[in-house]
Formats: sequence, structure tokens, C-alpha cells
Amino acid sequence: MNIYQQITTEILNASHIVITSHKSPDGDSIGSSLGLLRFIEKLGKKAVICHPDVAPEFLSWLDSSAILLMTDQPAEVTAAFQQADLIFCLDYNGTDRIGADMQVLLEAATCQTIMIDHHLDPQDFPTLAVSDTTASSTAQLIVELIVESGHRDLLDEHIGTPLYLGILTDTGSFRFPSVQARTHELLAMLLSAGVKHHLIHEVLNDNNTASRLRLQGFAMSEKLEIMEDYHVAIIPLSKEELERYQYQKGDTDNLANLALSIKGMKAAIVFSERDGMIKISFRSKGQENPVNVLAAEHFDGGGHANAAGGMSELSVTETLEKIKGLIPSYFSN
Repeated sequence: MNIYQQITTEILNASHIVITSHKSPDGDSIGSSLGLLRFIEKLGKKAVICHPDVAPEFLSWLDSSAILLMTDQPAEVTAAFQQADLIFCLDYNGTDRIGADMQVLLEAATCQTIMIDHHLDPQDFPTLAVSDTTASSTAQLIVELIVESGHRDLLDEHIGTPLYLGILTDTGSFRFPSVQARTHELLAMLLSAGVKHHLIHEVLNDNNTASRLRLQGFAMSEKLEIMEDYHVAIIPLSKEELERYQYQKGDTDNLANLALSIKGMKAAIVFSERDGMIKISFRSKGQENPVNVLAAEHFDGGGHANAAGGMSELSVTETLEKIKGLIPSYFSN
């Protein structure tokens, strides 16, 4: 019995299944959660998704009515954890990634926990784990679960659409080095199952608001700084600047990739003042320019070699100076 068959057995033996993912959800965490939920339901079992907070508006086209939010429904989330006899931990490798309130619930749980994740340096907290750092996304691993457990015949458009979304968004539309031949093999299976990939691209890319585009234009024209000697682009945004352009969650998500697209750039760093702290996105190109180490060593963060996140409790100006002071140590000129 392979590990995916073992996981399916655990699903079939469980009565109260909870699916969790990390704080500040993205396409992969939402996509893998919904894909797994729909697979579980296809197996004839019931489950509930519990997330720490709401997803960005650009993912609102997904049917997320099955997702309970700790921020909005704490009593329901608490009850789900207390009743659970199986908890899935998707797209995170440490209990601190799901927010303090849900972390308490997870660490107090005595039932089976299954981690499915692709991030580096996983903590040893789950009962069972699929931790594959070579996978493009957690959504890819959920497709692997369905296929390798012998249930490929259950794949359909309903299950496959959020999983395609997760792979699409976590690979930068299939541009990152994490995309391998196996990724495309699994994508082909999703298309064969009825997933309409062109519609997913449309709803993701053709949903800009005027304020979002104005914010991005302001960021690129007025806030962009380029450290030419090190080929690093930096964009700092203050709380006041975000408010000026009616910032909504997700409005700055593409800025780092946009800055990285500038000819000659090795890395891009975008940070903004939100929720009482500075939130930082790091992006880079090539194995020789990892950003996860910089994020982990100086900004209480981490992630993939070419895509990481972090935070700072300094001011915008102080954070900018700190980053500019660190760049020479991490990027050659």
C-alpha cells in the first residue's frame, strides 16, 4: 500500500474530517482545499474546510461556501476541530502558519493529522505526511493522491477546476522551475476530465478593478527602486498609499512578478504596510538567486527558493533601508 492509498483508507475510516490551510490564503491553498473536499465527497464521505481568514477577491468566483473562517465563524471552527477524527494540513509545513487561534485548536487535537505540502523544512507535527519539495504545488499533490490511490476515474471538472487553479497560480502560469514533465502529465489528466483551462485563465486575468490598476501603475511609476549593481527591484508601499487607491486584499499580489519582469532583474521585493506590520513578498529567477534564505534569516519568513514571504515590525522607511543594506550580501553585482 503506497502512502496515497493509506491516506484514502484514513478518509474512508473517518467520520468527521477537517481540511485546513495557511493564513492569507492563495490560489494553491484554496484550490487544494476545495479539490480535496470534492474528492472526499466523491468517495461518499463528508468534510469541512476551516481556514484562518478570507481569500482575496480575485478568487471569489470559486464556490467557497463550504469554507468556515476562523475570523468570522470561530464557534463553528472550534466545534469542527473538537469533533474531528481526521485533520488535513494542506500547503503549510508548521502549525504556526495557520494563525494563533487555529494553531491552538490544531495542537490540542488528538486525532490523526495528515500534512500534504511542498514547502522546505517541514516540522514534525503530523501523524502522516506527504512532503514533496519538488512538487510544483500542493494542488499537484492532491491530483497525485487521487491518481495514485487508484481513483483517477473520480476526476471530473468539479474536482479538477480548483486543482488546476492551484497549480496555475503557484507556478506563475507554469513559468517557475518547479514545473516538470509530471506536472504537465497531471494537467493533461485534468483537461481530459473536463477542466476548461481557458475559462480559469480568463476569470483570473480579466478581473482587474480600476483602483487595482491605478495602484499598480502608481507603484511602478512612483515607488519602484532598482539597485542596478545587484539587479534587484524594490517597491515599498505605505498604509496611506494603499488607502489612497482603495486597496483590497490581493491588489498587490502581482507586483513582485511585474517588477521581476523588468529586463535584467534577478530578484524583486515588494512590501506593504498592512494589518499593523510590513508584509513582504520576495521573487527571483534561477537557482543561483534564492530569496527564501534572506526571508528566513532576516524577516521571520521563508518559502520556496524563488518565491518567499516575510514580515517586518519596522517602519516602511526602516524596512527599505534594512533590505537595501542586505542586498549586497545575497546578490552578486
